[in-house]
Amino acid sequence: MVSELKFRVVIPARYGSTRLPGKALVSLAGKPLVQHVYERACGSSAGEVIIATDDERIADACRGFGAEIAMTREDHASGTDRVAEVAQQRAWDEDDIIVNVQGDEPLMPAASIDQVAGLLRDNPQAGMGTLCAGISDRKDYHDPNSVKLVCDRSGRALYFSRAPIPSVLHGGDSNPPLPEAWRHIGLYAYRVATLRQLTAAETCALERSEKLEQLRALWLGIEIRVAEAREAHGPDVDTPEDLDIVSRLIQG
Repeated sequence: MVSELKFRVVIPARYGSTRLPGKALVSLAGKPLVQHVYERACGSSAGEVIIATDDERIADACRGFGAEIAMTREDHASGTDRVAEVAQQRAWDEDDIIVNVQGDEPLMPAASIDQVAGLLRDNPQAGMGTLCAGISDRKDYHDPNSVKLVCDRSGRALYFSRAPIPSVLHGGDSNPPLPEAWRHIGLYAYRVATLRQLTAAETCALERSEKLEQLRALWLGIEIRVAEAREAHGPDVDTPEDLDIVSRLIQG
């Protein structure tokens, strides 16, 4: 019998954004961007959905549509650090599951939030869970902004990279066929104890080289469980051009 899925969602949201200032509050189909993310998260099985921010403008807007807010420090280097502060503020148990839903993903499928939380329920030895999608486009395979990953046969992450992995750039073939490759989807489930371990640790050389925070977890020996996303994920919002694309998708 599968045990009941119990978890919380924390959405880290900050005001500053180099490419799209005030991103969390930009209007998208008549609502602040972060409201779309919040509503998607509320459609999941999460027992609680909290928006974590350091900005009163975001907090006021979120209270306006009924969201629960956690005010956090301004000096966090990442959303993971902000989520960890919320867990500390609320004194959540070490084995509690938290899903970190990024505040710039207004098309996040609620089913994916449930799926990634379920990875930790079903794998009690794992500290993190995340999702991936198959790569069928050569441009995506070579794009450093598209993070690739490789796993073992049971679904444990072995490595994440901005480089094309597994590599086929050897053997003398100038145009080798595209291998079975996987794109990482930046949706994470954590146990509270893992969050504490991650945020207490120094960055590692792999993380600094690839600029990928999840490599710190692998370097520390934390098991990351990975599954192929059951639902397609739309684009996130980093630029005004992304905003236009997502707006058209939402409005049909």
